[in-house]
Amino acid sequence: MKKVASMRKWPMVSSLINAFGAVRRVHFPVFFLLLLIGLPCTAQPLKLEGQWVEVPRLFQCAETSTSQCDGMTPVDHVNKTGGRYLWQGTFELGQATPLVVDFENSSVIGRFHHRVFDDQGHLFAEAEGGIQSTTPNPFFLRHGREFMLQPGHYRLTTEISSPFFLAQPAPYLDTLSHYQQAIKPANALTLLCLGALLGLMFYYTVLAGIRCNATDGLYALFILGNMLYNGTALLVFNDLFGLHWFYLISFPILLSNGIYILFVLRLLDITRTGNPRLYRLGVALLGLFATFVLLAMAKPHWSLELDRIGVALFLGYGLLSGVTRMRQGHFSAPMYLAAVLVFFALGALAISLGKMAGLNTLYVEHLGLLAVTLEALLLALVLARQFSQLRLQFEQEHVHATHDALTGLQNRRGFVEAGNFEVERSKRYGRPLSVIYLDLDNFKQLNDMRGHDVGDAALTAIAHALRAALRTNDLLARLGGDEFAMLLPEIGAEAATEVGKKIHLAVNNALQEFSPVTASIGVIRFARVTQTFPEIMKDADELMYEVKKAGKNNVSFRHYD
Repeated sequence: MKKVASMRKWPMVSSLINAFGAVRRVHFPVFFLLLLIGLPCTAQPLKLEGQWVEVPRLFQCAETSTSQCDGMTPVDHVNKTGGRYLWQGTFELGQATPLVVDFENSSVIGRFHHRVFDDQGHLFAEAEGGIQSTTPNPFFLRHGREFMLQPGHYRLTTEISSPFFLAQPAPYLDTLSHYQQAIKPANALTLLCLGALLGLMFYYTVLAGIRCNATDGLYALFILGNMLYNGTALLVFNDLFGLHWFYLISFPILLSNGIYILFVLRLLDITRTGNPRLYRLGVALLGLFATFVLLAMAKPHWSLELDRIGVALFLGYGLLSGVTRMRQGHFSAPMYLAAVLVFFALGALAISLGKMAGLNTLYVEHLGLLAVTLEALLLALVLARQFSQLRLQFEQEHVHATHDALTGLQNRRGFVEAGNFEVERSKRYGRPLSVIYLDLDNFKQLNDMRGHDVGDAALTAIAHALRAALRTNDLLARLGGDEFAMLLPEIGAEAATEVGKKIHLAVNNALQEFSPVTASIGVIRFARVTQTFPEIMKDADELMYEVKKAGKNNVSFRHYD
């Protein structure tokens, strides 16, 4: 009980628990997914020892010997802002087997050139490729190159050049048979996530057009930027469409970072007057990201590093905005916070990692792709929740518009809507139908003598009596004042007569405490409906007034074949 009381006292705590609970529910399947993908992605590399050296821009390495490449200063890692590097390593092969040379950690490589030398220093085989190269990739979405080598001692030199690097590429050797299996899970993840993003982008684009909602359009653009980045970085555009523009990796993200800030401002209703600090911070970040774009145009090789900074900033802003707006009770904030927490965890990992230890065919890029896909899917749940809330509000407003506040019965508007439908259905299928019109006698006297509260009590009592006397599929309404109407579908003439008498008796019993009020009732019975609903109601109303003229407190019947 104390815990419940505390949660009621501090609604923010309850919202945080719900948000983190959602994240915890998401984390397990994410971890399980990575485990399923990661285990097959572990290659079985041959022993390959070597190190990177930075190569002067104009230096040419001899094709028949590696001696001219010796003596250069080794480097621990490649520079993320790009450059030209040479890797030299040796390996021993005991039997003839087809081998594959590929890179681990990242596929963001502009150009590469593998050369295999035998123990005499003669060039035995070579292969090249890269995102900027027009050389086709023999393995789908991979930089892998196949070599058929005889037993012996070999030296591998790999030269790479790139405007920038996402992570630390490192050559490794694997047997062809194992490599072909090891690349499948990560390739499947790439296509699955990009397919999901494509579908979500189309979904948000359509919603933006239908709802004229800029929020949906902004998120569609954010997804587009990430698709361009991931499609280029993971070689999808290279292999499928022959696109080799390397800067599709960085420039779309520079733009999508700013788009995400605009999206958060609109999604969480962050305004200049409502949340001035968050609003000013968002505007400041937009200005900073615009500066990043200009700087990247002047220094393209810095564009990916500016992306990293931008991603870290917008993730932090999204997290701060989600917590703040949740504390303020914003409807969408808890679900958004759950989505951005997952995005923050995987996104922060993706922009900070340099290596994927042991997972040779799973890249850092895959983590970033998974992060944005999961966030987009979770934000679709936010949208679904918004739609659910809108539908609930619509239903509540419709109930208020079509039902009487005092008795809970349908009002005239609701009765007309339902009545038109039932009459048309009865006409279409040739089914019988009856309408009952009830008007209270002397009701004004009751209000004048005993007050409107007693009059309201009389109306409520009649409503209860009528509900009890009718079937569940019969329509019952208070048309206004002291008038009630009932529509009885699928009922024969004799049964309708019995119901009319039953209603007259039930109403008089309910009115015993509200003298001198009685009821005049007209019952119209149709074996086959030919009139419209307004005509039927008019007929029933006239029949009820005939009862009043004849002395009130009675029920009259009229039958149509």
